[in-house]
Order: sequence, then structure tokens, then C-alpha cells
Amino acid sequence: MTRRMPSSAPPHRRRRPKAPRAPEAPVEALLGETLIWTDGACSGNPGPGGWAAIVCGPAGAEPAELSGGDEHTTNNRMEYTAALEGLRSLHAGSTVCIVTDSTLLLDSMTKWIHGWKKKGWKTASGSPVKNQDLVEALDAEIGRHAAVRWHWVKGHETGTEHAHKALNDRADKLAVAAARAAAT
Repeated sequence: MTRRMPSSAPPHRRRRPKAPRAPEAPVEALLGETLIWTDGACSGNPGPGGWAAIVCGPAGAEPAELSGGDEHTTNNRMEYTAALEGLRSLHAGSTVCIVTDSTLLLDSMTKWIHGWKKKGWKTASGSPVKNQDLVEALDAEIGRHAAVRWHWVKGHETGTEHAHKALNDRADKLAVAAARAAAT
């Protein structure tokens, strides 16, 4: 029988396993709801970046493609900016679903923001919240609308079996093009 000798090293901290994310479901607009498909891109991190929002109004209105960039930014800032600019393009009191492939954006705005506000914009570890300016602006913009819900899709998947999220791929292409334009 082999015996382990006690170690003077600190005990290994076990990480709690992440809860599995619910399987992806195609997004469906509710009656009178506007869908905003968002994405951010960055060449280098930080580096030149771009954002895109495709705004699909209710009742099959023609989608509006919005995009922009910054010569020195991060991918996360561009993800937040895409959602922010998409919401800013709508009239106050709109009912909206933001479709994103960013789990950071989704979790920031649906899970963590409440704790950050209570803790004076500090994370669970006591560090300042990154991109607080954009999170606060996005939170204020959400307050301008009647209802905002969030829907996550897995990004960077194309083909006929992923046709239900072709606008996610389109938003990615627009964001990448905006990042390239910001680099010049």
C-alpha cells in the first residue's frame, strides 16, 4: 500500500464546475418586438475594433444595418457598443430582444449587473468592473424601453442547419469590416 506524504504546499482549490448552458434555441420575435442582432470584433485585443447591430423591426420591416469602429479598443467594448447603439436607434418605449453570441455581454446584463451596483461597481473579488462606462450607458438605455430581453446564440456557425442565425453571421461580417476600416 502506498501512502502519500503530507505536503507543505497549500491545498488545491477546487473550482466549482460551470453549469451547462441551456441548448441553443432559435430566436422568435414576440408580437410587436424588435430583434437586434449584435456583434463586436477586434484585430488584436486591444487594437482596432468594430461593432455591428442589425435592427429587425416588428412585422417584417426591412432590417437596418448599423456599424462603427474605434482605432484602439477591445472586443468586449465593441460587444457592449453594438447592443448600446442598436438600442439607441429605437424610439423610447420599444419592446426589444437583443440577440448576442457574447456570453460576457449576456451575463453582464442579466446576472452580474445587480451585484455590481450593490457593491459600488466592484466585482465579487473587489476589483473595479471593466467597461463600467458602457455597462452603465447600456443599463440606462435599457431603462428607456418598455421591455428588453436577451437571447444567446452560438456564433460563427454557417450553413443550412444554422440558417436561423444568418443575421449573427452578417453582424460578424459587418463588425469585422468596421474593425478593418478603423485600422486605416
